[in-house]
Amino acid sequence: MNQKIDHMKYWPEMEVLEESRIMDEVLQAMESYDYSRYTAADVKYALRKENRGLEEFKALLSPAAGAFLEEMAQLAKKETQKHFGNSVCLFTPLYISNYCENYCIYCGFNCHNKIRRARLDEAQIEKEMQAIAATGLEEILILTGESRAKSDVEYIGEACKIAQKYFKMVGIEVYPMNSQDYAYLHQCGADYVTVFQETYNSDKYETLHLAGHKRVFPYRFNAQERALKGGMRGVAFAALLGLDDFRKDAFATGMHAYLLQRKYPHAEISFSCPRLRPIVNNADINPKDVHEKELLQVMCAYRLFMPFAGMTISTRERSGFRDNVIGLAATKISAGVSTGIGSHADDSAEQGDDQFEIADGRNVEEMVAAIKQRGLQPVMNDYVFL
Repeated sequence: MNQKIDHMKYWPEMEVLEESRIMDEVLQAMESYDYSRYTAADVKYALRKENRGLEEFKALLSPAAGAFLEEMAQLAKKETQKHFGNSVCLFTPLYISNYCENYCIYCGFNCHNKIRRARLDEAQIEKEMQAIAATGLEEILILTGESRAKSDVEYIGEACKIAQKYFKMVGIEVYPMNSQDYAYLHQCGADYVTVFQETYNSDKYETLHLAGHKRVFPYRFNAQERALKGGMRGVAFAALLGLDDFRKDAFATGMHAYLLQRKYPHAEISFSCPRLRPIVNNADINPKDVHEKELLQVMCAYRLFMPFAGMTISTRERSGFRDNVIGLAATKISAGVSTGIGSHADDSAEQGDDQFEIADGRNVEEMVAAIKQRGLQPVMNDYVFL
């Protein structure tokens, strides 16, 4: 029955941005993007240009650019150093609940997956945050499963208020919501919002999201714009590489960010670059044709297309790869990561199962040492609040 729900139609409680045409522009451009037609000459031209537009971005994402990966990486490194210096920002995610109302077949939190569910109360959240702050981190990303019943806006807001006591920067990666809800969370202390579109292929999206609010493709697509309308300082974009054609998904992610940056020039734009990872009860989920070489190509293409954008590299990737891409294209890296519910405080065992398997389990001290070893500067916070 849920599969008959139109995945392109808003539900009554969902805010519609009538004036926004960005989604239509992105989907039309993605559908017409034929990366097989780009040649080595197109890639060379894109690499020579100082200011690269959408056409150059397409060339840099094409298979033809694979032969120029070293040159792309060196140019990306120059752009990163030009705009971010030698700094690498550190943060950690904190999962406060893994209850979910969506049926997404690739996610460990999906409502039909038989896992241990847990929801931290305010005292437990504070205890976790105290433990994280004691490591020296000053930025935190608060995450929940997508359940409005178990993690309503007020619950997330209380977590943000607690986080403000311990951290200089507070981000949220939760279910998409209306602009007035984002405004409330901003008042509670949240600075920025991350939303994974998962895949920009709306037909494929329908087959992956079988139930729940997340099934509604356009509402998720416009989440970042609603967050900016709600007063958030920054927004992050991502496709989960490996769910569909990764080149088209990466192109759509970049174009989405590019158009929103032009519409809201004050906004801080950033990318996340996640690949599929195995989940509880399904270890066979993997990113298929998206190997490390392809992931590096995507990251370098993002950097050359949008030089000012921040970029996060996930613990989904192995330590050697993460160490190599910081300073090259990535500007932010996580440390001391757990994707389960409750495990940061010394005397607390993990209460809920993980969303996915991580590949790099280094703590903050180890991550700081790795950054310094590469001649880079670990940064806990780059904002001064007056």
